[in-house]
Amino acid sequence: VSLPILAVTLFLGLLVSVFQAVTQVQEMTLTFVPKLVGVAIILAFMGNWMLTTLVQFMHLCFERASMLGA
Repeated sequence: VSLPILAVTLFLGLLVSVFQAVTQVQEMTLTFVPKLVGVAIILAFMGNWMLTTLVQFMHLCFERASMLGA
């Protein structure tokens, strides 16, 4: 469920780090802003799927937990 966010953050972090190494620009906000924008875009497009998957998982967990007490 969290793979899209982690993958985009990893890719953007690597891309910005390479850019900083090539240009020798060491600005901290340069790494933060692209990651923030990337995560916002991924949440806008995949947030519904992620939430639906987590809700289904929680329903399954509660259903199985109720079977343990019976």
